[in-house]
This record gives sequence, C-alpha cells and structure tokens, in this order.
Amino acid sequence: MEKYYYMVILEQEDNGGYHAFCPALKGCHSQGDTIDEALANIKEAIEVYLASLRAHGEPLPVEDILIKPIEVAL
Repeated sequence: MEKYYYMVILEQEDNGGYHAFCPALKGCHSQGDTIDEALANIKEAIEVYLASLRAHGEPLPVEDILIKPIEVAL
C-alpha cells in the first residue's frame, strides 16, 4: 500500500464545527463537529478523491504548497 501526504486546513465555523479542505485537491472539502471528526472526514474525502483520479487514469496531484506567514502593519 502506497502512502501519500497532503496538507489539510481546518477552519472553525461561526455556528460551531470545523470546515476542512485540501488545497492540493481542488474541490476536496469536508466538515465535522469536532477537529477529530473533521480530520477523519477529510481523510475519507481525500481517499475517495484519489481513488477516483486513479480509476480514471489521471495522475495524483503533487503537493507544492508553501505556507509562510507575512507581517502586515495597520
């Protein structure tokens, strides 16, 4: 079994819960009531996304995301 690693971002929702998405996989989003649930759900979404790409003979995306904080003065 091959292993792949993708960055996920979690955002706390105003009405509770968390929105999770994978920037390297366009349109791959999920959510959960807790961080653990959101992580489990986005992991499943990523697995389904990658399986679909493979089933259609498409290449798996390579993550090339750079996350860097910047300073902004107001």
